[in-house]
Amino acid sequence: METSNRELQAAEYLERHRIKELVSYLTSALLFFRPEKPREYLISLLERLRIAKVTGVAFPFFMDNSNIVAMFEMMDSSGRGTISFVQYKEALKTLGLYTEDGDLKDDGHIITLDKFKEEVNKRMKEI
Repeated sequence: METSNRELQAAEYLERHRIKELVSYLTSALLFFRPEKPREYLISLLERLRIAKVTGVAFPFFMDNSNIVAMFEMMDSSGRGTISFVQYKEALKTLGLYTEDGDLKDDGHIITLDKFKEEVNKRMKEI
């Protein structure tokens, strides 16, 4: 019983401080940029995140609109202008913007480029 209580407390702590999202974002940034000195890069990235939080200035994320559009177009191989919910969810996971305990629900609708850009930008701002 003690173990499950500790596990629950740990899970609540991670969720409250959004640690899973942060670690996922840091990992995605590492894989996107592939810096020569990954530890120094992570320290720099965390410092910039801290400064952005303290000053209220938006942090410059590595995904801009052209990257988001390119990612969407890769998934939309038929050129219909839409992707499936499964593709959408996997893209958010790849970008470090979604965890398994996330609030994303499949409402049966297809995902348009505008919806995809909106959701990616919203989640990046939340981080």
